[in-house]
Amino acid sequence: MTSHAPPRTTGPAGPATPGTAAARGRRWPGPVSMGGAGLVALPLSVALAVTVGAAGLSVGEVFQSFASHLGLPVSPLPPLQDAIVWELRLPRVLLAALVGGGLAVCGAVLQALTRNPLADPYLLGISSGASTGAVAILILGLGSAATVTTGAFAGSIAAFCCVLALAGTGTAGAVRVVLAGVAVSQLFSAVTSLIVIWAGDAHSTRSVTFWLLGSLASASWSGVVLCAAAAGIALAVCWCAAPALDAFAFGRETAASLGVSPVRTQLTLLVTTALSTSALVSASGAIGFVGLVVPHAARFLAGSRHRMLLPVCALYGAVFLLWADTAARALFAPREIPVGVLTALIGVPVFAAVMRRRSATR
Repeated sequence: MTSHAPPRTTGPAGPATPGTAAARGRRWPGPVSMGGAGLVALPLSVALAVTVGAAGLSVGEVFQSFASHLGLPVSPLPPLQDAIVWELRLPRVLLAALVGGGLAVCGAVLQALTRNPLADPYLLGISSGASTGAVAILILGLGSAATVTTGAFAGSIAAFCCVLALAGTGTAGAVRVVLAGVAVSQLFSAVTSLIVIWAGDAHSTRSVTFWLLGSLASASWSGVVLCAAAAGIALAVCWCAAPALDAFAFGRETAASLGVSPVRTQLTLLVTTALSTSALVSASGAIGFVGLVVPHAARFLAGSRHRMLLPVCALYGAVFLLWADTAARALFAPREIPVGVLTALIGVPVFAAVMRRRSATR
């Protein structure tokens, strides 16, 4: 019998054509090389980013603090320096890496499922729902500031349930899912605005605005653990579904003809990306453009086969957001800007350059 394998693609927009770089086999330096480069760049970036700040630290001191907390036979840092590394900077840097990698993976999956190159993790109304939940905690006083993460997670799950109710549990096509996500996003955004206008004061409105634009200033080890679990599970589930995602790039009918169950696969991956994004957004706020730009850049570097694309997205999404957050807290010190502002300022030109380069290779 002849085995059927999903045909090669250039991305979620459609199959490869003879004029594309993928069809000609011109991938330099290659997906494996790009993955290896990411594996080297990520730990180096973590170590270097922890040294950036008002209190000067060396890479050696960062490793010294890390090793002492792991119980290795090294002399510990002075308490103040150790607290700066272990309690302030390291959780924030790791959280930025986890959020960036998780959002990039979810963005790549949603672009393949919907065949929409503009899809990102907030397509399902999750960001708007999380914003409503956080605002309800901060302004309406439904809980303490420590429960903002819980409120944001609850709001994002509520928004996703509304999307499923509108689109149908797995039976809807990509267009209906997108439309349902847009409608739910507008609904929850309107509720958020109503709460801010009706009950907010100047101080609470400022706090809400900072959170809505994305911030990792409140990073903690509990948030790192939560996001590590969310991003790790999402990457594992989506990586196992990589052949189905390759087939989805050509549409539901083609996927079904290749032995993929479109309904079950779509529902499983939508739920996985929604739950993962909910956890990530609840810890970081709404950080845009990571899940949109990084998958396109990763496809250009590593090709469109999801077995390699998803790990590359995770690595380079982590590096991208890590350095964006480092710049957000260091460039205008002692002031800090929301990292979502910086990702937009960086993401728009990068996205334009990637799309221009992709058009030139067609």
